[in-house]
Amino acid sequence: MLKTVILIGGPQKGTRFRPLSFEVPKPLFPVAGVPMLQHHIEACAKIPNMKEILLVGFYQPNEELNRFLMCAQQDFKVSIRYLQEYAALGTGGGIYHFRDQILSGAPEAFFVLNADVCSEFPLPEMLAFQKEHGDTHSFVILGTTANRKQSMNYGCIVENQQTNEVLHYVEKPSTFVSDIINCGIYLFTPDIFQHIGAVFQKNQQDMLLDEQSNGWHRAEVIRLEQDIFTALAGQGKLYVYKTHRFWSQIKSAGSAIYASRLYLNQYHQTHPERLTSNKDVGPKISGNVYIHPTANIDPTAVLGPNVSIGMDVTIGAGVRVRESIILHGATLQDHSCVLNSIVGWDSTVGKWSRVEGTPSDPNPNDPYAKIDSETLFRDGKLTPSITILGCNVNIPSEVIILNSIVLPHKDLNRSFKNQIIL
Repeated sequence: MLKTVILIGGPQKGTRFRPLSFEVPKPLFPVAGVPMLQHHIEACAKIPNMKEILLVGFYQPNEELNRFLMCAQQDFKVSIRYLQEYAALGTGGGIYHFRDQILSGAPEAFFVLNADVCSEFPLPEMLAFQKEHGDTHSFVILGTTANRKQSMNYGCIVENQQTNEVLHYVEKPSTFVSDIINCGIYLFTPDIFQHIGAVFQKNQQDMLLDEQSNGWHRAEVIRLEQDIFTALAGQGKLYVYKTHRFWSQIKSAGSAIYASRLYLNQYHQTHPERLTSNKDVGPKISGNVYIHPTANIDPTAVLGPNVSIGMDVTIGAGVRVRESIILHGATLQDHSCVLNSIVGWDSTVGKWSRVEGTPSDPNPNDPYAKIDSETLFRDGKLTPSITILGCNVNIPSEVIILNSIVLPHKDLNRSFKNQIIL
């Protein structure tokens, strides 16, 4: 029997995802037409013998999360529960805190997935890899290759080329260590809790010795990467399975558009029914486009590539949309143009207006390039990025909004470029 734990973080996290995370918890943000987490759950539900999927985070249980869990349970016929941490306990602390829940029913192994990655999730291959490596008590990290410069933004893995054992693990090193990076997808056996427990006890001892330690430094805050993997490396317990399939982090709103492109592309194999094709009557589609069945789209509109259109969206005559996500209830009026942007819930773009951003894609000429998690400002200037309209933003007719972030509930009355509109 198997289980999966998905680490979904909490409201203080995902700040780089604002203003979109004001309306919906980041893990429920729609990527390629379905909530980010659904891609994880779909991959887990396909695995035979998957008994239960546990979400661990410190979001207050809210209606949106509950509704998502209810629907997902019905759709995927697997038990899905949310376990709420009392505070942010780190990637290892959360699973250790709920170890009894994870171990109930005696699973022989369990996956741990970070919610903010998009991937093809080669979970069956990781299981097969673990069996091949003889020792049923070994742990597996999913790794992928990055370029030298970008690898330093991730956890770096030095492996034994013959056995794939992890010899050395460093989280975000300051100098080059290895071009194999940690994908935030793991396969553990229950033995992992002995190792996390040892760190927990050590933290407790340290706290007793250091009476002056800050109250927030709880013994329970444990990071899998720095506290566990670094110690386990080189002990014959930790292995890396390298994938050559797609993988990306979803840290900022800009990376959601890139993740959407990767998933839409994957739909050709996994969900061809989610992709819209050209019909005699209907909008002109170029490339991969997802359109929610309730959306109302004028047949003279041109959509794609990499566009997803949410529920109850209205798109007028002659509208052009490319490389964008249009969320629930938004309206794009006649002849407006939306490129490299996210248009928020219930927002309106006026006639003949242009909303455009700068894509933050990885270098297309480097097969190992990853998306850079851009800082918002560089040298005192706003870094050009995709344009984001928060929920309920009104853009008037005949204006241009370029490389800007507009916070929710704004009525604009002129053009803007390279600004955050508060």
